Amino acid sequence: MRAAWAALSLLLLPGLGRRAPPMATAQGTALGTAGDTARDTAGDKGDTGGSPGYVPGSVSAAFVTCPNQSVATELARALVQQRLAACVNIVPGITSVYTWQGKLEEDSEVLLMIKTRSSRVPELTEYVRSHHPYEVPEVVALPVAQGNPPYLRWVGDSVSP
Repeated sequence: MRAAWAALSLLLLPGLGRRAPPMATAQGTALGTAGDTARDTAGDKGDTGGSPGYVPGSVSAAFVTCPNQSVATELARALVQQRLAACVNIVPGITSVYTWQGKLEEDSEVLLMIKTRSSRVPELTEYVRSHHPYEVPEVVALPVAQGNPPYLRWVGDSVSP
C-alpha cells in the first residue's frame, strides 16, 4: 500500500514526477499550445495549474485494479496505443479488501494509475469493462484540478480528443 501512496503522490504533487517529452506539433489543444517545450515553459516554475491554458478538471487520473502483472501490462499498453491514455503507471503489490457476493475477500492486485483527458473517461471505462477478466472491474476517475502545466499539456496532446 505504501508503494501505491508514493506513486499517487508523484501524480498529484507537481514537479516530483518525471518530465514529459517536449511536444512539437502544428496544432494547439484545449490544454495549451502544442509546441511548448520545457524551455518555453520555464516561467511555470512552482505553478500548480493556475496558468492560462489549462482548464481545471480537463485531465483525469483513473484507477483500475488488475489480478496480476500480465493483465495490467496488457491493458496499460492497449490504452496508450489506442490513445485513450497518455501514461499508465503500473503499481504492483497492493492488497485489496472488499466484499463480493456477501463474502469478505482479500486479494493481491496490481494498480493502474491512468492519465487521460476527462472527456475520454467513458470510452476508457468501456474498453476496460470489455477487456478485463473481472465481472465488475474497478474504474474510478478523479479530475485533476492542478498540476505541472507542461505535463498537463502533454497529457492533452497524447490523448486523442
